Amino acid sequence: MGVDYYNVLKVNRNATDDDLKKSYRRLAMKWHPDKNPNNKKEAEAKFKQISEAYEVLSDPQKRAVYDQYGEEGLKGVPPPGSGSGPSFSGGPNIFNPRNAEDIFAEFFGSSPFGFGSMGHAKSMRFPMDSAGGGFFGGDVPNVFRSYTEGMGAGGGPPRKPPPVESKLACSLEDLYSGSTRKMKISRNVFDAHGRLVPESEILSIDVKPGWKKGTKITFPDKGNEHANQLPADLVFVIDEKPHEVYKRDGNDLVVHHKLTLAEALGGAHLSLTTLDGRALSIPVNDIVSPGYELVISKEGMPIAKEPGKRGNLRIKFEVKFPSRLTAEQRSGLKRILGG
Repeated sequence: MGVDYYNVLKVNRNATDDDLKKSYRRLAMKWHPDKNPNNKKEAEAKFKQISEAYEVLSDPQKRAVYDQYGEEGLKGVPPPGSGSGPSFSGGPNIFNPRNAEDIFAEFFGSSPFGFGSMGHAKSMRFPMDSAGGGFFGGDVPNVFRSYTEGMGAGGGPPRKPPPVESKLACSLEDLYSGSTRKMKISRNVFDAHGRLVPESEILSIDVKPGWKKGTKITFPDKGNEHANQLPADLVFVIDEKPHEVYKRDGNDLVVHHKLTLAEALGGAHLSLTTLDGRALSIPVNDIVSPGYELVISKEGMPIAKEPGKRGNLRIKFEVKFPSRLTAEQRSGLKRILGG
């Protein structure tokens, strides 16, 4: 069946020239080998395939042949089960893909990576065949400097700025049950003609149950694009909004509750609404002495790294003592308490 160039460029079969340029710009910037130092082998393969797809689909004649005969016909390879290729196979017009670096440099001109049309130099990233042609063969002139040659002294990859961090304020309810947040960002990007233009995008963030303040969600390369450097990563940092009733302490939830002296000695009932909307009725049967804390197991926050487990709910009490007692009340208390 051969390679589906439309799928490689992530466009449909009716894609316009502008569609092809926009998609190539995005994918070539993403998969350029020098932008993927930890995954160069895969990046080089993808980068070459993206460049080949763009070369074919952006050329009306090559595209027409490809649409009719596929990759095999374009390259003069007989389709499976046939004795020979189409009528144009084997002739001087057999397609030999150009060097991927040349296409990249030619496309961007004055490149956002800091190189462009720089005279009669050779593209050196991908090896040349014995005839001096491109990686895939053929007598293809290479008139653009390679990516690494264009970096200047040191020849290293383009600089990547520090991440751009923004706070993402979440309620305790969001962090208890999880939620999906939609964030609209605006940034400057290079268009198909190498000009900086504004672009807006909606990013979706799935807040997981149990995430804590300080958790970071990274969107690689979503910052502004600049000449001679890579786009920065966008990082959203979870922040926690104060809650009227609950305070978080690690995986536990803490509630402060006031009791009268009579309730502290004689017992009480505490009603709470949980962060997911359930009603809790909690009996307080023990004598509440200074420092007493009532612990309700598994009613705390979800534990993100241990699905199905939760922390505890801890209730801390403050006893409200009366400001004065009558002589009769004092006498009664002494009698009851044995004082």
